Amino acid sequence: MDAKFLEILVCPLCKGPLVQDKAKQELICKGDRLAFPVRDGIPMMLESEARELAPEEEVQ
Repeated sequence: MDAKFLEILVCPLCKGPLVQDKAKQELICKGDRLAFPVRDGIPMMLESEARELAPEEEVQ
């Protein structure tokens, strides 16, 4: 995903910054501890599409 595009995207819930996890193809919101999937290069920025991060999952 393009770095400039990633700078523009924010969490739809808290409007905080997102971190890209390339290995899992997800965008991570550290504040809400949510992971939004990226499918075919398109981020799915809906709360219903996000998964909650497990307590033991480290957020970069």
